[in-house]
Amino acid sequence: MTDLLPYVLVETHPKPEAVVIWLHGLGSDGHDFESLVPALSLSPMAKIRFIFPHAPQRPVTVNGGMTMRAWYDIYEMSLDRKVDMANIDESCQQIEGIIEDQIHQGIAANRLVLAGFSQGGVIAYQVSLRTNHALAGVMALSTYLVGDDAIVEANESANGRTPFLIQHGTQDSVVAPVLAVKAKTLLSEKGYSVEYHTYDMPHSVCPEQVQDISEWLNARLV
Repeated sequence: MTDLLPYVLVETHPKPEAVVIWLHGLGSDGHDFESLVPALSLSPMAKIRFIFPHAPQRPVTVNGGMTMRAWYDIYEMSLDRKVDMANIDESCQQIEGIIEDQIHQGIAANRLVLAGFSQGGVIAYQVSLRTNHALAGVMALSTYLVGDDAIVEANESANGRTPFLIQHGTQDSVVAPVLAVKAKTLLSEKGYSVEYHTYDMPHSVCPEQVQDISEWLNARLV
């Protein structure tokens, strides 16, 4: 196995029985959602290991070529988003490596949730729709799908019956809400299990959303 991406580790129990891999957005890092763990109203029975990977440093075209942590390069901030698919493939392989490592450590794939915000959500979508591991769930936060044409029907996917939680802000000016609707519609039409929530917020996370995440994680991992 190649070297794993560095990550921030938070455990709610000395002997975790489930894992949440949570991917940050463009220009942030693995510490971005670390402080959210104490805010989650997790059940005392929840024995969860949270893994927050750091994306690699790379130049980002839409940010003037500045180097920052990014899961992939974005060439154009159009509604259809022109992105570097080779970067996405590389990031998917890196997250798959973390999944394999957790399975090697004794965590069953069906006790593993993959989550991502914005760019991180794009990778969470891609990994879950490509992997051979049937996961416990996928959280897609303020994000969008790429490569729609390559998405297989649910009955052909390892995660065809895996619950997808899509959450998006109605005031999001970075990732237009219509992109979340598009992802929900496409996945639903292909037979995936999708739960969809919107919040009166911009490109961020709000308290009501955190409560919904808490309930969703408790239902999947306790």
